[in-house]
Amino acid sequence: MSPSQSSDLPRKIVVGTAMQPYWGEYPGLEARLAQLAALIDRMADEAARRYDGAGLDVAALPEVAVNGGLNGVGDEVSFPLDGPVLEALGGAARRHRCYVVVPMYLTETELSGGTAGTYSNAAVLLDRDGEIAGIYRKVHAVPVGPRRVMEGGVLPGSTFPVFDCDFGRLGIQICYDMVYDDGWAALDRKGAELVVWTTQSPGQIKASARAHRHRYFVLTSTWRNNASLFDPTGAMIREISQARGEGPVFVEQIDLSYVLLGWQPALGNGAAFDEAFGDRAGYRYSEAEDGGIFWSNDPATPIMDMVRQLKLELPDERIAADGVLQDVARGGPPAAE
Repeated sequence: MSPSQSSDLPRKIVVGTAMQPYWGEYPGLEARLAQLAALIDRMADEAARRYDGAGLDVAALPEVAVNGGLNGVGDEVSFPLDGPVLEALGGAARRHRCYVVVPMYLTETELSGGTAGTYSNAAVLLDRDGEIAGIYRKVHAVPVGPRRVMEGGVLPGSTFPVFDCDFGRLGIQICYDMVYDDGWAALDRKGAELVVWTTQSPGQIKASARAHRHRYFVLTSTWRNNASLFDPTGAMIREISQARGEGPVFVEQIDLSYVLLGWQPALGNGAAFDEAFGDRAGYRYSEAEDGGIFWSNDPATPIMDMVRQLKLELPDERIAADGVLQDVARGGPPAAE
């Protein structure tokens, strides 16, 4: 079933992210890990303040946050996951009972499950117990310099895993992955509901387009300009902006059980939900786009039950039915060339 037609009960989670640069002199691994743990602490504190009793579920950090500021390749810039990294950031995950996306130049060891003697631009997903839930290795590593050596001397990854978390399915992309379609499409096929894009280079139009095309939430974590959250309509829910002097973190609650609806008379641009359900339902509707995203705030009632009660049309069902009628009328499908 498409995530835009969810029959699930509400699945609300609180996601947090950071916008933080790492240029300049490297402070040492211990000090850097303390900086990153402090960012996670700030996200957790903000979650507790804004969402009483909810807590932080996912904390995202920017690309190679563990190593940012180091220059070179291989052991000059990379660290193993074993030891200080897992102790410090696994400790933050345990302390706040949240998943943490830890981006780093990774020295592969038996613990990380990679090929010994190689290095990766990786995003390590830690679970609520601070244990390794999975690792995504950047598939589209950047060739740099006149010799076009892969950034940091890394071996590009070869797969696009989706990680089963206790709240749903999470995918990860890293920086230059944005300009290639394969990873984003693979995460869609594999059922990702939330994709974390951890990156040095910012991008809102690109991230919005990915969210809209694949109907999942996209959370960005960046070095500069902005960190942002987009819903499956492509709308930006939240951002922090360097231009406005904001940062370095924000948190936001989203619901992974939602329905996308287009304009129709019975919807009243969302007013039908207000009249029938009041605060038991929530939505963001755009008259500029003639559509929106809707979710249930009633823990006992799926959003799809509300849609059916209001006898509303689902866009996918309408589009498919109309396409059939169009093909019949013209005597077949349109020419692809």
